[in-house]
Amino acid sequence: MTLTKLVVKNITRRPGRFVFTLLGIVIGIASFVTFLSLGGNLKREIHRESAALGANLVVTPKGSCAYEQVSILTGEQLPTTITMDEVAKIRAVKGIFAVPFLTEKTAITNRPVAVAGILPGEMKKFKAWEITEGDYFSGENEPGVVLGSVASSQFSLKPGSFVTVRGERLPVKGVLKETGGRDDVTIFLPLSVAQRIYKAGGHVSFVAVRVSDVALIDDTIEKIKETVSLGVVSDKQMLKSVLSIVGTVNITLQLIAAVAILAAAFGIVNTMMTATYERKREIGILQAMGAKQQTIFGIFVLESGFYGFLGGLAGAVAGMLFSTLASPYINQNAFTTFLKGSGTGAVIDLRVMAGSVLFAVLVAVLAGLYPAWRAARLSPVEAISYE
Repeated sequence: MTLTKLVVKNITRRPGRFVFTLLGIVIGIASFVTFLSLGGNLKREIHRESAALGANLVVTPKGSCAYEQVSILTGEQLPTTITMDEVAKIRAVKGIFAVPFLTEKTAITNRPVAVAGILPGEMKKFKAWEITEGDYFSGENEPGVVLGSVASSQFSLKPGSFVTVRGERLPVKGVLKETGGRDDVTIFLPLSVAQRIYKAGGHVSFVAVRVSDVALIDDTIEKIKETVSLGVVSDKQMLKSVLSIVGTVNITLQLIAAVAILAAAFGIVNTMMTATYERKREIGILQAMGAKQQTIFGIFVLESGFYGFLGGLAGAVAGMLFSTLASPYINQNAFTTFLKGSGTGAVIDLRVMAGSVLFAVLVAVLAGLYPAWRAARLSPVEAISYE
């Protein structure tokens, strides 16, 4: 009998114990891979949304925290405290192109949808939008909506259809070409129409600013702060702040998963220690046949490693499947909305899977070292006389 067959026979001789020990590893690694995968996708989506915003600077209400910066990238509803007079003063600063946003929410067939009030002409130029169906707004005060491509397909809305926003029935003017960002899942209204429907008065949520000379970003920030008493953050600062929050949350989740893996490791220790006592006579026979301590030690370490390999492989596959299938159904909030993106779901990362399997094998081998040492230290007389 080869060493591999012997290892497989030993760990499967008690199917119940084998399954439950394996399940501990599978659950731990699946949790770890799920959080790692979702965290990686969060970071990718954050980078993409930051680039899609198309701004070097963002002007926010004074005293805004990092949570508001997350909401800017996700299109979540924000306080509307910036006045149109302040917007006008910002736009008067030389060397910049500034566009205001009013971010709100509505619901279509009981599903939440982001709504953005914009200055149609300037926003189209700012974002370089293209229309794939229908027409764009013909005026700054035209009552109607333009849909992102994903929002159009999700709710089967085409030019000529009607959508109800806050109780007001508005015609669908057109559908934007896919951008790959949050614009794809957003409903756009002319700013004046959105302010009227949402009773925002002459207020907006934030102002996106593009600087003509990126070398003058710091000077531009100071000029805007001197002009209006509002918060100003650069795209790099906002990205760093948001990634810091997401990174902290992700590390916390991974530590929780690590506890599950540690519990699985103790399960392996318990299983292998039990196997050591149950197989004393077998160990004695192997010693009588000339097996050295290194050989017996190696058999038990291989058995532990085999648990780690099988559990790690199954856990990695389960974790990736869960993160891929679950991301579209995660309750939407300022953080997890990134996972929804444009409906792309999670991305399967083979490096994460391979690393997780290796990690599982390493943990299992370390967990099996002490039982293997105990088995190898048995004296031949003690082992072969065991009943």
